[in-house]
Parts: sequence; C-alpha cells; structure tokens
Amino acid sequence: MMCFLFYGCDKTEESKIEKSASAHSLNSKRADHDVGRSGSEVNCQNVSASSLESVRRPLFPVRSSSQSNLRVFTIAELKLATKNFSRSFMVGEGGFGCVYKGSIKSRDDPSRKIDVAVKQLGKRGMQGHKEWITEVNLLGVVEHPNLVKLVGYCAEDDERGIQRLLIYEFMPNRSVEDHLHTQLEAPLSWARRLKVAQDTARGLTYLHEEMDFQIIFRDFKSSNILLDEQWNAKLSDFGLARLGPEDGLTHVSTAVVGTWGYAAPEYIQTGRLTSKIDVWSYGVFLYELITGRRPLDRNQPRSEQKMLEWVRPYLSDVKKFRLIIDPRLQGKYHLKSAQKLANIANKCLVKNPKSRPKMSEVLEMVNKVVDTSTETGNPFRSLASVETSQDSSSKNKRRNLDPKTGASGWSARRWPTKLIRTS
Repeated sequence: MMCFLFYGCDKTEESKIEKSASAHSLNSKRADHDVGRSGSEVNCQNVSASSLESVRRPLFPVRSSSQSNLRVFTIAELKLATKNFSRSFMVGEGGFGCVYKGSIKSRDDPSRKIDVAVKQLGKRGMQGHKEWITEVNLLGVVEHPNLVKLVGYCAEDDERGIQRLLIYEFMPNRSVEDHLHTQLEAPLSWARRLKVAQDTARGLTYLHEEMDFQIIFRDFKSSNILLDEQWNAKLSDFGLARLGPEDGLTHVSTAVVGTWGYAAPEYIQTGRLTSKIDVWSYGVFLYELITGRRPLDRNQPRSEQKMLEWVRPYLSDVKKFRLIIDPRLQGKYHLKSAQKLANIANKCLVKNPKSRPKMSEVLEMVNKVVDTSTETGNPFRSLASVETSQDSSSKNKRRNLDPKTGASGWSARRWPTKLIRTS
C-alpha cells in the first residue's frame, strides 16, 4: 500500500476531498461488481470523469515548473510501444500493477527511439487512482542521478476501462534483487556492491534532506533499486510520502504496511512513517549486500530464515564474520570494507530511532568505506591462486624450521586480511 497525502489545502477543502473520494470509491465498487473475469467490461463513466478532472486539477499542488517537462501519452502510443501490452514485454509486477518494456520516439530526436518502462495501474478504483496522482505530482518534480526519472504519464479510458500509466526511463541491468538472489544473473562484484550502497544512500539523502519539501522512500526493498547501463543504482517505485511536523506525516488517509523484513520495529507497532524508518531499512539492505540473502527467506534452515537474527552471532568474531559473506563472491572481496559496512548497518539498526544517524551521516560513512577501498587498489585474486600461494608458503615455512628451536629462519609471508577464504 501507499500513503496518500493531502497538503496545500485547508481542513474544509480536505473534508470535501475525502467526501468526494468516498463517493467515487463507492462508484468504483459498484463498477467492480460488474466486472467479468476478463476485467475488460468496466462501466466506469463516473469514475472516469472525476479521474480526468483530478488530472487537470491535481490533488497535490506542483511545487516546481519541472513537471511541465512530463510527456502526456495516449493509450494508442503505449499499445504500439509495448506490442499491445504483450506478456512477452512484461518485465515486472508489483502492488501498483504490471510493468512493461516499451520503445518510444525521443522528444529531442524523433528519428531515434528510446527504451522506457511502462507501469500500468491495476484496476483498484479511487485508491489506485490516488496512488497514481501522488506519483505524477511528486515524481514529476524529483530529479536526481540516483532516482529513476519519470518520463511521462497517461490518463485515458478505452474499451478495457480506466487507464492510468506511468512511463519511466528503462533500467537495462534490471534490479539489485535480480543479481543478488537470482542464479540466472551474474553476481554483483564487491566493488559494485559498494557502489550500490553509495548510490542508494545518495538517493535517500536527497529525498530526506535536499528537496524543497522532504519526502521519504517507503516500502524499501532491493527490487526497487535498479541498475542502469553504467551500473549506477537508482531508486524506483518509491511510494513517496511527504515529511510533516516532527519528522512524521500529516493527512495520511489510509493505513500503510511495510515490506516484511525491511520494516523498522516502531513502524510495525505504530504504522507511523519517519525518515528514521528508511535508515533502518537501509541497514537491512547493507546486510543484504554483504550476505547475498533476503531479509526473510523461508527456503533457508529454520535458524537462518531471518537474516538479521542469523548474522548476529558472527559479528563479534573476525574469523566467524567471513562465514556470513555471500559465497557467490568466491572470496573476492575486502574483508575490512565488509566489516565497516556491517558497522554502518549496525548504527542504522539501533532500536531507538532517535539514536540512528541521518542519511547524510550514513552517506558520509559509506563514502569513506568506498574511498578507502579504492585507495587500496584492487587486490582481488582468484581464490585458487590465494590457496596455492598459501600452501606453498606453508611448505616453505616447514622446510626452513630450525631443528633445535623450532623457529623459522626467515619471516614467513603473511597474506593480508583482505583476502579471505569462504569455505
């Protein structure tokens, strides 16, 4: 679910909006009652008229002229771009609806085509429509290199009923979740995982602290972090919510539920959103990058299903810590940078929200880890090479032991702690 925010209006206006929404919701339910199994014959004239009026007069006032850059698409254009929303073009499916890959003409050069992701609103009456309104108005003013760009939208009705769609830039390298948890995708290297952690922190810092009006990234999960052609991480499908007084939310018109495994304890208890909940979720995500595991995985042994509980016994012992690092990395990672990343995660996962750092502070810590890792160069070597060298060193060491003292006659070469074994 998403939060729907009504700001920029007084209580009288808000009351009118809520009454109007209730009436339209009732119409929507009546229309849904007449929907066949195909869902293609929806009698939705009343909802359609009010929806189009909402598009012309948004519930959420635009705070920037940049929204005028959004392109308005027709259903016919999007059908052509997605081969009539062919399942072979479907690249994802979420709470909002299905996402399709499409190809549209570039605004700058009509002779050139660009790939886009077309997100189609599911038929959920006014609730889904308000989600769509939220994203058009808020994402229309968001512009940051680590946030997926909203290209345009579509508000139209056709023979299939209400059509509400969002068109985003396409991320060809798919999501971080695909690379972490799908065997079909090549695993992310440790250097790229550090970059993903850094990019994600940059995006969250912008949303929390650098916009003219602050919003928070709700429903945090790795599938919402996509990778572009340069492997830059970008937050997508963020379920935006504006920060209100006391770093909370005002005018929330519906209950919200967080993604299991990412949600902070206080959010589960109260349902109240704050930026510190994002910080907690980011800490979970750091452990996801380190371990390559989902926050909750029923396919693991019972004692290992909850990632945060599983890693806890391994954190205080350097020798044990390596046992939680993603085995798909095959030993090619910096142990110290992994430990530092875990320390940052621990600061984000403090139970008291007030004791958690701000995202700008988290970003500063992650930047130091990335910088340190870059300065030390790339000492990664194949695990087989490391093991062979270690075996050779051990044999030479035994061969040169003093028969009387048992001491070595030379200083045996010690491998740096960055190079570790995973088995």
